[in-house]
Amino acid sequence: MAGFRARSESARGGEGKSNRASNRAKGYQQRRPEHKQRKSRARGSGDKVRDVVFSVLRAVTADEAFGNLVLPKALREAGIKGRDAAFATELTYGTLRARGLLDAIIEDAAGRKIEKIDSVALDALRLGAYQILRTRVEDHAAVNTSVELVKAHGAGQASGFVNGVLRGLTRKKPQTWIERVAPGDGLADMALRNSHPEWIAEVFAEALGVDAASDPGRAELERALVADDTRPIVHLAARPGQISGEELALITGGTEGKYSPYAVYLDEGAPGEIAPVREGMASVQDEGSQLIGLATTRVPVADGLPARWLDLCAGPGGKTAFIASVAMSEQATVDAVEIAEHRAALIEQTVRDLPVNVHVGDGRSLEAIRSLEAPKGGFARVLIDAPCSGLGALRRRPEARWTKDPDDIAPLVTLQRELLVAGLEATAPGGVVIYSTCSPHPKETSGVVRSVAARTGAEILDVTEFLPELAETNTARTAPFVQLWPHIHGTDAMFFAALRPAN
Repeated sequence: MAGFRARSESARGGEGKSNRASNRAKGYQQRRPEHKQRKSRARGSGDKVRDVVFSVLRAVTADEAFGNLVLPKALREAGIKGRDAAFATELTYGTLRARGLLDAIIEDAAGRKIEKIDSVALDALRLGAYQILRTRVEDHAAVNTSVELVKAHGAGQASGFVNGVLRGLTRKKPQTWIERVAPGDGLADMALRNSHPEWIAEVFAEALGVDAASDPGRAELERALVADDTRPIVHLAARPGQISGEELALITGGTEGKYSPYAVYLDEGAPGEIAPVREGMASVQDEGSQLIGLATTRVPVADGLPARWLDLCAGPGGKTAFIASVAMSEQATVDAVEIAEHRAALIEQTVRDLPVNVHVGDGRSLEAIRSLEAPKGGFARVLIDAPCSGLGALRRRPEARWTKDPDDIAPLVTLQRELLVAGLEATAPGGVVIYSTCSPHPKETSGVVRSVAARTGAEILDVTEFLPELAETNTARTAPFVQLWPHIHGTDAMFFAALRPAN
């Protein structure tokens, strides 16, 4: 089953490999074609929720759409809310997240290579297998609805095959199937059991600083993989100066966060329907992102610097809004730079009524951005939330683990270094730069920071000193940097560092 441990291509029904690495570096993000709704038989499968789920699975497989972007729109258009929406979300994200493991089991049960299975039938098999192996859905319901989906989407000739494979899955316990495809104690089998490609598990082990061949190292790595394979709860962020975390928790019925004083945890519900979110007093934001915002505003800077802050890679604007809320209380303004016009438009919406000036342009060349008039001497605070592989946010982008590739990293590292150098050059003497990524990959994190500091003479500050809330999680282990983890902090696996430019 090695093909399921290191590959992502067969998960897309055997489609050829695209040049994802260059696409992601160009324009700071991967661009995918817009999803076009695919027509099925008018009557559908007879199950409204699963029809929506399947339409999203097809969009991801056939059009390389992002599941977390397509699903909310599909639910709205279908008028699905409440428990049905929660069920649809679980089926969609769970199926996408477990895709590699499901494919290995389907291949074993079918006796046929994944690449040889019709794409529509394969998505139906994945959805049915997920329900059988990882939910409490009745087996007969999982089988029958999957067969109807195949018929409704023009692949009726495969309905008997789908029925046979799924009925075969029901004849053994889920754990038996997992042990069949991943029976060993090695890294590859551990990764597959927990729905990760082997190369990502290797990256996690390196970032955690553990030896996956030792019992303690293997145990911690497995905890990290298990947490990364678990659907995260919703994190809200109270806007500093507008509402407190305590007030937001009381209004929403949520729980105050462990680390950020502005964080609130929600186990369920639709955050977009919460009054403080609708009114712009709060937003959906991972607690890790809030900690990056807190570091940006807490690290001391020299007296007399311009009251101008810079967010160099600002789209879609969540961190911009957070730091701008603090900037407002300090009578400072934030210049937000974003290379993509449509993402700059999102920032404009997010930062309404906040002291933010949005600029469209390449953060590596501030001089070329006509609308940006940098302050004499430089900015006091600079945030560089750099484009990255996103390996730290796999919980929230469920299909991403199977579509990313090790070759993506090198061009991103080049871009990250260029942005950090530009950010340091834009910072006033005595000012501070916060460099962050939503990735734990050492090449994108400490590797970038140390190489740029050595090249420019910038001082690396111990950012853990300014976040005492994290002390109980033994930040000394990663100092002078902060590396967050789902299994330790309950956040995405974000990294951030603080630097002072050379005088």
